[in-house]
Amino acid sequence: MARLAKLKLSMSISIFLVFFIFALFLAVIMYLFQLPLIFAVIGSLLFILFQYLIGPEIVKVSTRLKYLKPGENPWLESTVRELAEKSGIPTPKLAIVPDETPNAFVFGRTRGDATLAVHEGLLKQLNKEEIRGVIGHELGHIKHRDFLVMTALSAIPLIAYMVARLSFEAVRYARPSKKDKGAVIYAALAAAAVVGYIVYIITLLCVMRTSRLREHYADAYSAYVTGNPRSLESALAKITYGLSLSPKPPHGARTLYIGDPALAKQECQNIIRRKDEYDLDRDGVLDERELELAMEKEAKSTWTKINVWFATHPPTFQRILLLREIEREMETGKFTSKRIYAYI
Repeated sequence: MARLAKLKLSMSISIFLVFFIFALFLAVIMYLFQLPLIFAVIGSLLFILFQYLIGPEIVKVSTRLKYLKPGENPWLESTVRELAEKSGIPTPKLAIVPDETPNAFVFGRTRGDATLAVHEGLLKQLNKEEIRGVIGHELGHIKHRDFLVMTALSAIPLIAYMVARLSFEAVRYARPSKKDKGAVIYAALAAAAVVGYIVYIITLLCVMRTSRLREHYADAYSAYVTGNPRSLESALAKITYGLSLSPKPPHGARTLYIGDPALAKQECQNIIRRKDEYDLDRDGVLDERELELAMEKEAKSTWTKINVWFATHPPTFQRILLLREIEREMETGKFTSKRIYAYI
């Protein structure tokens, strides 16, 4: 698992950059308003702690999930228990979300109290092997402690945005004063709004990059723990297609999901818009090979690459391509636990 060090290093660098940039931001804001820096530091730490403590409760309420009782879904319970034991992590609590879209996610404060939530749509639209691949992916997030890191990191852009937004609204409704003190305050508010938005964008990009990277690692881990990369390949294709058809707006906690509805809609809409170009045999239907080529071409487009900077998940084709590389190595019989993350 040597490549796992790359994930830890990348997350460490992202955390350092986000907090370093945020520390500079706080220093600038406090300087502009001539306030003690310690107040801003304490306030920010309290906000992060509050999000860490209250976050899981918000997820429970907003998704309307229901925890499974022992014996309610024997196959799902035994599969999760088996893969968790193989992963060397505590078996997470299981919950079902009353949602017809195919999706799943994990959340919690620690590995020990983690919850694995599965949408009803996932259980209906995917077969057992595909669901097993999804479970392996979600257990990978628990194994890597992804949800803990993302909870802390996601609070930083939010604070910067709140400061920027409040400063902007203050500037919008305040009237420039000709008095020295009033002019200084007005200028400080305007500067805080500009700096806040810049810091929000920079820290958001860092957080999104970390979020995308952790999805690749969870995909690779699923291939290892299930021994069947193809099951997750098929699951990701069905999840992307299913999410693209959903009329509902994306959930606020979509960074937790295995598939992002917003990205799924974008991927599928782009392909449908250029269907005639991708329909190579002109039969009016995109078969598996044509769809694969279409996704590959879309993933390489400049516009897609720019959009991905602000995406929580990598393009589906990139994820499938990674799994196929792992699958080819597995077929040679040379794949070992030391090479789980070799293709990332």
